[in-house]
Amino acid sequence: MPANKKHATDPALKELRAFGLAYPGAHTKSPWPGHLDLAVNDKTFAYLSIDGEPLAISCKLPRSSAVALMLPFCKPTPYGLGKSGWVSASFDGIDVPVDMLKQWIDESYRAQAPKKLVKSLDGAPAAKATKPARRARPAARRRTR
Repeated sequence: MPANKKHATDPALKELRAFGLAYPGAHTKSPWPGHLDLAVNDKTFAYLSIDGEPLAISCKLPRSSAVALMLPFCKPTPYGLGKSGWVSASFDGIDVPVDMLKQWIDESYRAQAPKKLVKSLDGAPAAKATKPARRARPAARRRTR
């Protein structure tokens, strides 16, 4: 693929990739040609196409996959991933719903990332997880004779 090839969905792809890379521990991963995916701890949370091609994305959607699959541009992700809630969408010649795809990236990150990184998103410190408070034991009763 020539480096100067452009596609109308490239700006949306760039925005989505930047959005995903802002998550704690997120990095890119390119397991095979034609992909520049988002991962956390080397575990993919969003499969993304590359610049110059129509935007394609796959995310793990444990909560919203059933609703997402009702959309005309969505299908279960192949290779058995669809059984685990992965949904694929492709956009060629249609508007890209960037805000919805950001929600997908968020849901997928939360499903794939280690718990301590997910907690850091919700305001709890990532370095030290807080333990639940111990219940106080009732005071020992004195035996009277």
